[in-house]
Order: sequence, then structure tokens, then C-alpha cells
Amino acid sequence: MKDSVPRYKVRVTKDHLVFSAAHFITFNGNICERLHGHNWRVAAELTGPLDENGYVFDFIALRDQLQKTVDALDHRVLLPTQHDKIKVREDQHEVEATFEERRWVFPREDCILLPVANTTAELIAHWIGQQLMAVIGSDAASQIESVQIEVEENFGQWAICELPVTRN
Repeated sequence: MKDSVPRYKVRVTKDHLVFSAAHFITFNGNICERLHGHNWRVAAELTGPLDENGYVFDFIALRDQLQKTVDALDHRVLLPTQHDKIKVREDQHEVEATFEERRWVFPREDCILLPVANTTAELIAHWIGQQLMAVIGSDAASQIESVQIEVEENFGQWAICELPVTRN
């Protein structure tokens, strides 16, 4: 019988890892939702071996990095910059978004322009995971194998994105 190797994970979810944000998505090619908002919740889980301290990753560092990302999204309008039919234009004062005959104009400071194709919970989870991986990847000693981000858009409705961590 082959010896099994334990797998370790750390998970962070806190009452303050939430953000209130507006968005709209498109689906089925030409259907565009009305602008609306959610109180989104975020959780993160990291998988990897234990380090010399017996940690997968420091809970506090994980919590703090997630908090920075969540704070940047809080009380903003989330707009996709890679959508093929939603056009987003910005100047120093305003952001204009258009979809077919619809048009929205927002103060620049009220918007977060996300490099995603649509502001679905799934793609927001992916974007948050990329933000976290940028920080984890900068730690040469990190042996994290995967990052999982969960985004709850509405009570009981979670989108989950798991990203493998690749090393060069």
C-alpha cells in the first residue's frame, strides 16, 4: 500500500470580507440586465505543503490582502473592459458604458474597470484570484499549489474559481 501524503489548505472568510457594488451582465448574445447591486462576500482557500513554521500560508497576510482587494471594489460600479458589445470609455472625470442603444455615464471615481469579458460572479472571482496570486507569486519561498476564490453574489449563490499556481 502506498503511503498517502497529507494535503493542507487554509481558508479565510470573514464578515468584513464583503463589498457592495453595482453591475450588469449580458447573456444570450443580446440580453443586458438592468444596472443593479449586490452585497458580495468573498472567501479564499490556498492549498500547499506546510512551511518551516507549519503554515500553508499566514492567515493574517491572506486576510489583509483580500481586504485590500475587497475595499477597492466597495461602493463602486463594476464595468468590464473586455466585453465585445459593452464599450467602456473613460476620461479623467467620467466613464461612459454603452450596449446597443443603452448608455450609462458615471463619475470616474465611482467605477472600477475590470479586465474581464463580463462582470459575472465567476469572472470577478477569477480577477480576485489573480490579484491574490500576484502577491503570493512575489514571495519566492511560497509553495502554494492553488488558489481558490469564492464570491457570493446573493445569499446561497456562490461562484468559485480555482487557479493553479505555476512556477517559472
